[in-house]
Amino acid sequence: MVLVPAHDEAQGISQAVTALWQQTYRPTMVVVIADNCRDDTARLAAEAGAYVFTTVRNQHKKAGALNQVLAQLLPRLTADDFVVVVDADSVLDPHFLNHAVARLGADRRLGAVGGVFRGSGGSGFVGHLQRNEYIRYARDVARLNGKCLVVTGTAAVFRAGTLQAISRARLSGRLPAGDGAGGVYDTTVLTEDNEMTFALRHLGYTVLSPKECSLVTEVMGTWRDLWRQRLRWKRGAVENCFQYGITRVTWPYWGRQLLTLLGVLTTFAYLGSLAYSVGVYREIHLQPFWLAVSSIFVVERVVTIRYRGWKYMLASATMYELVLDIFLQFVHAKAYADFVFRRERNW
Repeated sequence: MVLVPAHDEAQGISQAVTALWQQTYRPTMVVVIADNCRDDTARLAAEAGAYVFTTVRNQHKKAGALNQVLAQLLPRLTADDFVVVVDADSVLDPHFLNHAVARLGADRRLGAVGGVFRGSGGSGFVGHLQRNEYIRYARDVARLNGKCLVVTGTAAVFRAGTLQAISRARLSGRLPAGDGAGGVYDTTVLTEDNEMTFALRHLGYTVLSPKECSLVTEVMGTWRDLWRQRLRWKRGAVENCFQYGITRVTWPYWGRQLLTLLGVLTTFAYLGSLAYSVGVYREIHLQPFWLAVSSIFVVERVVTIRYRGWKYMLASATMYELVLDIFLQFVHAKAYADFVFRRERNW
């Protein structure tokens, strides 16, 4: 069974549903969860062959929508049935489910199989930068044989029994309560996929994103949209760390946050040195230390983009992608500040 939470996704829902029916491991049912939709999402999903579930007074975004339908469907499933959750702006490659189900069938300790995504086309320069970023993510996961820190929300496959165990653990207090009613997803967080990964690993499950489980997902079309998306991701990740505290599971995630904070400080120091050089010397005058840092950045950019070919490698050597890196450092700084000062959380 496949669940596709969708809020005003008329533009891509037909393609997403069609790709699910074209899987070599064919799903028994595709359920599009029409959540507070004001467009033709429901009609187009039905025309593509999906069953449409309409949420009722949901105020908790994707997590709340999933909880509503899972509350009705999970009791009807056996522990070994498979439940797939796919974003409405994601299109699975034909063999995704076949590989995911095979992995889950071979390892009872495996709690979820996630996807490795490529960026969709279009959206100009900002879209190009995201596609480069995603191909680097795919490279990193492939080098680690599918080991990943987060089962991303783009697409994930679970056993029904695993989701039932999470619900019971929330009711018993072993995991954060979420909606307080035993809902599978925690409706209080900004990043439900990150929290779900924490929940799985605290219950003793492992997670995996095999390179064979590939898909295409939508890129953000503007810098403003990208800012909002990444600000939510980063703040949500920070809040999840504090939510669970420092445990045997979360310490790598805490380490990642500390490295990110170090990166923010380094970036601001780098930009400060450039501003000082221009202000004092009327030209860019880099110290040997910063020249070394720049050289390392260039090498890393060139090597990690080789999956896209030599033209992209040559382009990366110009350091043009520094635009995105600096942009993301400002996003991270804003996320940390928003968390510390308890500013309003927005999607």
